[in-house]
Amino acid sequence: MKKLIVIPARYESTRLPGKPLLEIAGKPLIQLVYERAAESRLQNGVIVATDDERILRAVTAFGGDAVMTSPSCRSGTDRVFEAIGEREAGLVINLQGDEPFMRPDMADLLFSVMDNEDLDMATLCSPIADDREYHDPNTVKVVLDGRGFALYFSRSPIPHLRNGAAKPLLYKHIGIYAFKRDFLERFVKMPRSRLEDLESLEQLRVLENGFRIRVLTTQYDGFGIDTPADLQRARLTLDRKIS
Repeated sequence: MKKLIVIPARYESTRLPGKPLLEIAGKPLIQLVYERAAESRLQNGVIVATDDERILRAVTAFGGDAVMTSPSCRSGTDRVFEAIGEREAGLVINLQGDEPFMRPDMADLLFSVMDNEDLDMATLCSPIADDREYHDPNTVKVVLDGRGFALYFSRSPIPHLRNGAAKPLLYKHIGIYAFKRDFLERFVKMPRSRLEDLESLEQLRVLENGFRIRVLTTQYDGFGIDTPADLQRARLTLDRKIS
């Protein structure tokens, strides 16, 4: 079964305009994400799905594969589906374009579980070690059931720690999703959900429509680039690694 990794990348961003092209350690952010994805052992191709010619030119310049998609796509996943078009792919990973610290083994973990279990969709989470992340709305939290399926995703601190109870294992969501191709097509045809609009989290569309998302736990100390502070932190982190 052919496996593709697709990276949706929009130029417009409220907090960081032109985010995919902002430089970190001498490279545009989108190149860092692309290069990590290309290191996946199980992938058969990596594509950037963009709505902007500047991003398309940047990806082409470093030798990557990029596809222009409609600016009217409602979400990153809609952009991913449009980008794969007629390409052969049984499994598709949507890797958000602001995750420069994503390890290639994380994509392989998702490809493997999709191959070995009867799943429509899967994603990743990692334990929250920093109390600031628990309270930060830019860090998406997830609560799991006993079999590792998502009960809910939220920007709010969940679960609520009532009466100073001992802190349970808390999880943050990592911005990478795996889909069976037929379920991806089904997903993009679902109407946007109320919870999706309230939280601005497209994965809630799946839960609100009665489907399940398998969530695998991995150790991950990286972070997405959402704010100028994140950008500065990433630059400092990667500059230290290079030096």
